[in-house]
Amino acid sequence: MESIRPREQRGTGHRLRTDTDWQKELERTAISHSHNVAISNSRKDNGYRASITYQNNQGVIVRNSMNRLAGSLAAYQTGWNGRLRIEAGINANFDSWHPIDNRIFERMTNLNPTFPVYDQNGDFAQIGGTNTENPVEINANRADDRKRHRFLGYGKVELDLVKGLKAVANGSYEYQSTEGGLYKPTYAMMEGKSEKGWGQRTYAKYTNKQIETYLNYDLELARIHRMNFMAGYSYLINVYDGFGSSRSGFDTDAFLYNNLAAGSDFRAGDVYSYKGEAKLASFFGRINYNLMGKYMLTATLRRDGSSRFGANHKWGTFPSVSLAWRISDETFMESTTSWLNNLKLRAGYGVTGNQAGIGEYKSLAVLSADGASYYDAASGTWKKSYVQAQNVNPNLKWESTAQLNIGLDFGIFNRINGTIEFYHKKTSDLLWTYPVPQPPYQVGTMLANVGDLVNKGIEVSLSANILRQKDLTLDANVTFAYNDQEITKLSNDAYQAVGLQAGSLHGLRGMSGMYSQIIKEGYPSGAFYGPKCSGIDSDGNYIINRDEDGKPINEYLGSAQPKFNLGFGMNLTYRDFDFSFAGYGMFGQKVLNATRMAMFDPTRLPAQNVPDDFLESGIKSDPVFSSYFVENGSFFRLQSVTLGYTLPGVKKIGLEKIRFYLTGENLFCITGYSGIDPEVSLPDNVLEGPGIDRFNSYPRPRTFSLGVNISF
Repeated sequence: MESIRPREQRGTGHRLRTDTDWQKELERTAISHSHNVAISNSRKDNGYRASITYQNNQGVIVRNSMNRLAGSLAAYQTGWNGRLRIEAGINANFDSWHPIDNRIFERMTNLNPTFPVYDQNGDFAQIGGTNTENPVEINANRADDRKRHRFLGYGKVELDLVKGLKAVANGSYEYQSTEGGLYKPTYAMMEGKSEKGWGQRTYAKYTNKQIETYLNYDLELARIHRMNFMAGYSYLINVYDGFGSSRSGFDTDAFLYNNLAAGSDFRAGDVYSYKGEAKLASFFGRINYNLMGKYMLTATLRRDGSSRFGANHKWGTFPSVSLAWRISDETFMESTTSWLNNLKLRAGYGVTGNQAGIGEYKSLAVLSADGASYYDAASGTWKKSYVQAQNVNPNLKWESTAQLNIGLDFGIFNRINGTIEFYHKKTSDLLWTYPVPQPPYQVGTMLANVGDLVNKGIEVSLSANILRQKDLTLDANVTFAYNDQEITKLSNDAYQAVGLQAGSLHGLRGMSGMYSQIIKEGYPSGAFYGPKCSGIDSDGNYIINRDEDGKPINEYLGSAQPKFNLGFGMNLTYRDFDFSFAGYGMFGQKVLNATRMAMFDPTRLPAQNVPDDFLESGIKSDPVFSSYFVENGSFFRLQSVTLGYTLPGVKKIGLEKIRFYLTGENLFCITGYSGIDPEVSLPDNVLEGPGIDRFNSYPRPRTFSLGVNISF
C-alpha cells in the first residue's frame, strides 16, 4: 500500500526555487528490472514447460510504478499409439501499480517557471486560479494503489478418428479481478481540502469462458491434389461486474481509503454497482486446395452471432476466398532458376465483422435512475424517477469490412525477399453514435450503423541477406506503406447526417462547445476543419479567412491519418558479437497542438506560463482554433538499438549459452513538431477525434536495458 508523507515533512530540506523546471520536478530517472526462469522437457510422448517472471518497473513520473509476478505451466501427453494428444496449461499474473493523475501535465505546462515548488515554510507553494495547482503537490498528496489478479486455464484434446480425419476440442477459462484504493487527504489541493478528505474503493472482475470444437480432414489424390477440409463451432460468454464507493468529510487522514465509514459526508452517487454479459456464437468452415504445389485455393465461411446487436441483426455472414499461383515453378520459368528462387502471385477477397468497442445492451431502451425525485403521497417519501437513457435500435448490426488484396512475393539470389501488395478495404455500416431528431426519438443520440469508410493503398516490404560469411553476417529489412482514406457514405433514409462534429475542444478557455474536426462524406476520419490563418496583423490579431459578413470560413485543414509509414531495421553479427537496430516513421499526418493553442493566451501572464514563441509572436487576442495550431506531425523514431555478446566455450561447464546484451530504446525522434511528442495515439474508433495533443502526453521514456540470457 502506498503511503502519504505526513504534512509537516513535505518539502523538508528543499530550498526556495525561482527557476522551476516543472517537468523535471515531476520526472525521475526510472530504474526497472525483470527476471525470468523457464524450464522445459519435450519428448515424443509427453513434455512440459514452466516459467516464472518477476518485473519491477518504475515510471519516469515520480510515484508511478508497476510490479508483476507471473507464472505459467503447460504440459502434453499422447496416447493410443499417438492417436490421442492432450494438452493443458495455466497462466497467472499478480500485478500491483500506482497510477498518476493526468491533470498534472496540464498544471506542469501552465505554471510559471518563476513560481517555486515549496514556500519558505517547506510546504508546497500554491497560487490561486484555474488549472494552476502545484502539480508536484497533486502527485505527492494522494495514495492511489491498484491490484490485478489474472488467471487463464486452457485445455486441448486432439483425436485421430480415421486416416486423415482429426477431431479437436479446445476450452479455456479466464478470470481477472481489479481492485483500487484512492485517498486524497484533507490538506490536498485537488478535492482534498474542498471535500475535507476524499476516499474511494473500487472492485471489478470479469470472466471469459470459451469452447471450440472442429473436425479437420486431410486428403491427397494422385500425389498432385492436396485438400484440407475443416468445420467447427465455437461459443464464448463474457460476464463482468463491479462496484465502488466513495466518502468524504474525514476527521483524520490516518485510515487512508481503508475505513470509508469514518467519512461523515456522502451523496447518492457515492455508491454504485453494475453487471453485464455478452455472448458470441460462431459456425465456421474452411477448404484448402493445392494442385502440384503451384496453384492454391483457400475458401472460408463464418456465421457469427452476437448478443450485442439488435433483435433483427444478431447474426452476420462473413466469407473469404484467396488464390495463389507459384509462377517460379512453371516450366517456362526454368531459365530464371539461377537468380529467381521464388515468384508467387496471390489475390484474395474477404469480409470480416466488428463488434468491438460498442458495449452491451446498446440496442435496448435502457432506463436510468437519473431522473428528478418525486414525492410519493401514498408512502409519504421521496422516490427516484426513471428516465429513458438510450433509444431502442433493433436494427443495430455488425460493422463489416470487405477487403480485396493483390500481392506479389518474390525471392532473388536466395538473398533478397520481398512483397508488394495492393489493397482496397471498405468498411460498411460504421458503428457510431449519431444525432437523431426528437421526436420521434426519446433521446437525442443513438448508436447506429450509418456510414462507409474506404481505405486503399500499397504495402512494400524487402529483406536482404547482404553478407553471409563464417564470422560475419549482415541482414537488413525495410517496409513502406501508403494509405488513402475516405468516408464515402454518412447517411441513409433514417439518419440524414450530412456532417458530424468531432474532436471536441470543450474544457479549453473560450472554446466551450467548439470542435476541431468534421466527419463528412469525401473526407478521411480525423479531418481537421476550421478557418485558415495567414498570420498575425500589426494589432496582434489572427488573420482569419472570413466571408462577406465577417464570419470565419471553415475549410479542410488536413487529416490526422498518415499518408505513408516507413520502417527500417538491420542485424549484424561478427563472431560472438551481435548488433541490431530498428526505426520507424509516420509521414504526412497533421496534429492539432491544443496544448500550444491554450497557452497562446495573453491573459495567462503573469501568473501562468506561456511559450517563448508566443512572447515573440506579438499576439494580443484570445486563442482561436485555426490552421495556425494544426502542425505537420511527421516523424522518424529510432526505436531500438541492441549490442550483444555470446560467451564462447560455456558448454564445457555444462551450459548451453550465455549472452550479455545492452539495449537502448527511443533514442531519438526527428520531427518538426513543436509539442512534446508527434506520435499522438489513435483511438480505437477511427471517428473519435484522433490526432489531438491536449495536455495529456505521458513522457515517452528513453530506456537503457542491461541483461543476460542463460540457457542450460
